[in-house]
Amino acid sequence: MAYSTPPPLCVDLDGTLIKTDLLIESFFLLLKTHPLVVLLVPFWLLCGKARLKQELARRVELDVATLPYHPAFLTWLCEQHARGRYLVLATSAAETFARQVADHLGIFSQVTATTDDANLSGQRKAERLCQCFGERGFDYAGNGRVDVAVWAHAHQAILVNPAHRVRDQAAQVTGIAAEFDDRQGKTLKPWFKALRLHQWLKNVLVFIPLLAAHRVHEPALLLQAALAYLTFGLCASSVYLLNDLLDLPIDREHPRKRLRPFAAGTLPVLAGALAVPALLILAFLLAGIALPPLFAGILLSYFVLTLTYSLFLKQIAMLDTVALAALYTLRIIAGAAATAIVPTFWLLAFSMFIFLSLALVKRHTELLAMQDMGQNAARGRGYQVGDLQLLQALGSASGYSSVLVLALYINNGANPALYRHPEVIWLLCPLLLYWISRVWLKTHRGDMHDDPVIFAIQDRVSQMLIGISAVIVWLAL
Repeated sequence: MAYSTPPPLCVDLDGTLIKTDLLIESFFLLLKTHPLVVLLVPFWLLCGKARLKQELARRVELDVATLPYHPAFLTWLCEQHARGRYLVLATSAAETFARQVADHLGIFSQVTATTDDANLSGQRKAERLCQCFGERGFDYAGNGRVDVAVWAHAHQAILVNPAHRVRDQAAQVTGIAAEFDDRQGKTLKPWFKALRLHQWLKNVLVFIPLLAAHRVHEPALLLQAALAYLTFGLCASSVYLLNDLLDLPIDREHPRKRLRPFAAGTLPVLAGALAVPALLILAFLLAGIALPPLFAGILLSYFVLTLTYSLFLKQIAMLDTVALAALYTLRIIAGAAATAIVPTFWLLAFSMFIFLSLALVKRHTELLAMQDMGQNAARGRGYQVGDLQLLQALGSASGYSSVLVLALYINNGANPALYRHPEVIWLLCPLLLYWISRVWLKTHRGDMHDDPVIFAIQDRVSQMLIGISAVIVWLAL
């Protein structure tokens, strides 16, 4: 075929046009929507990578409009299209996905992608493009080492966020016409955000049994609790990564969650997929070596419940909030197992009620955000905007129930051996009543953070109340 200058521009999809990998995304979408079907993935892979891609594409639906496109590069492609240049989407992604992306953008005149017969990657892609446009008869835009085989037959190379040393390899086989790189150097900040290290503060709950038993002065038990804190942090971070990978399509429609590293394409989804098992294995190795077997069992229960929550429970109204409250309470139980301290009924009951209230705060805040966006329901959840008043009523009742449990503990369960002046602890009740009421007032007004625990950490009034509560407990000792 004869083309006018400049030559046809062939564009890779994964990592180039979009800052993600559709194979990895479609796998996690299948895990999210049809978890049992994932068991067939190894058998598909035995038949070849092309078969795997096609089977995944037949079973999941991607929202190509919300994919993280490379903005500067896409703008340049649109300019090339406006000038009449012949653009080809040449990708190893499944043909179904490639055509959906091409139809959405409307700038590609031709699509060449993986079919049932061949995985269009590396040398195979180069051969296909040479058949269409001839040796050195096309320009090619890519980003990875696998693209070097294509650049070796291309007229010129366009680099988009190239991998390490790929620029040098491309320059050895062809000329470089343009380069687009919106990465801000090598920084750990996206990983800190993805791992949600700030959420590790929730794992401080493992120290609660030690504090409640007034045994924090024992170094051996304190070390055990610290190790429990670390293992829960590693396990929780693996779960956060997994949850983000499962919720990619939903997060991209959310006004704030769309900025999360995997949803925005700041971090590669493949790296996240590898980090999930790595963190989990490290957590259980540490638990098995340094902590009692009962703790490892509780950690496993925590992970199973979290995984079940991510796959199923978060879509079931009310059951999702009970599961969240249970996950917080499991941290306290794990701390008790790590230090061999039996938690009291009062402590567990208080934990369930207070954290159920905070879980309902979280759902109420999400629904308010959906209402502001003009949506009637939160995607992937079992709630509708009309449930706002009910959630507020249930959450307030649960919060006040935790105050009642605290009052009953003070009246019936405060151990004179632990407190010389247990009556002083009564002052905690009005403080807790005020804090819960204030949290729900801010939630009702739409001033609450997505995560009420983060709100409690950052809120000046909450910090002051925590300080006053510590003084009250000290006076009661």
